[in-house]
Amino acid sequence: MRDRFLTAALVASALLAGCSGGGGSSPNPIANNPGGSSSPSSSAQNQSVHAISDANAFGSPIQDFEAFDKASETSVSIASQSSLSVRATSNGTCKNGVEFFAPDRNGDPNSTETIDFYDAACSDEARDVVRIFTSTGASSESVSLNESLFAPNNATAIATRSESNTFTNATFNANGFPLAANGYDLVADSDLNIAASRTIDSSREFVLQPAASGTNGFCSDSAGYNATGFQRLGITFGWQGGVLSGGTRTVNNDGSVTWTSTHAGTTFKGPIGGLSISAGVQNLSCPISTPMFTLAGGTAVGSYSIPLTVTYLHGMLESLTITNATLSDGDTLNVATNSSQPPSSSQYITGVVSNGSTQIATFAVDAFGDGTLTVTASGAQYVITDWHVVR
Repeated sequence: MRDRFLTAALVASALLAGCSGGGGSSPNPIANNPGGSSSPSSSAQNQSVHAISDANAFGSPIQDFEAFDKASETSVSIASQSSLSVRATSNGTCKNGVEFFAPDRNGDPNSTETIDFYDAACSDEARDVVRIFTSTGASSESVSLNESLFAPNNATAIATRSESNTFTNATFNANGFPLAANGYDLVADSDLNIAASRTIDSSREFVLQPAASGTNGFCSDSAGYNATGFQRLGITFGWQGGVLSGGTRTVNNDGSVTWTSTHAGTTFKGPIGGLSISAGVQNLSCPISTPMFTLAGGTAVGSYSIPLTVTYLHGMLESLTITNATLSDGDTLNVATNSSQPPSSSQYITGVVSNGSTQIATFAVDAFGDGTLTVTASGAQYVITDWHVVR
């Protein structure tokens, strides 16, 4: 299989070059402490700790849903199509901002490739996912994903992701995608790499129940952390949590998919290099009493409970609503979709973290979760990539 990842030098160059700050651009890497001092004050650091923790708590379930979609048949679903096999007859045809190849463009056996674009005309590439699947039994399969992430109007990847997935109790279509309507169990491990450096480590499990009248029940849990940490803060951040029961996934009449759930968990901080993921026993039914994945090391920043509704159309996030989510230290979170903006806009999804009448932080990202977190009191800014704060 060909190397899907670009050289570290090119990736680093893209990250440093970035784009201008106008609508539709991804942010340049921003210093954690714009005041210029070698270390932030205790008060400023505490503000940043809570803001980063809150943003990661919000980003975790969204990234989980997107990773789920990329590994399953929902990743390139189109309107009334229920099986991806019909798409293999028109490899590379642009439809609804998606190009699909089976096999991938390299011709690898047992492979597919999905290219998502920021625009419906397939002129501005956003994500390129190469998927290799291997049958391990009548109802089981292992899948490896290699993904390149692009900023708007930039042909050089800003990050890459490698992921391994294990499906069990599943039914597969001609291209090896598990059929969501029949339900299945999934365990996944993922690494996000920036400038050839492993930046975000995460693991997750899904229990997807068979659908009834177009709706699946599901439960899930996940854990993750920033492996590189934040050098100026001397801290790394982590999270663990999930939807232990009551989640639903609904296929709508227009072919879009809506997830509704309340994601609960805990955020952590620790010394750089001090966090890791612990794996327990996989769950095969809902509700989940003991999560498979938890975080080891560090101390708790606080707990969170985030009720959310998110809808994807043709694999693109179409709308996201979070109202009065509760976060660490009594903070609350509200998130809205700005439908007047294109998906490539860094203002497509915006959110505000507050504590009572005091604004703590704001963030703004595009439809793929790339953007900026700003701490209100200090003005410190941090880069969000793929729904997590990376520096």
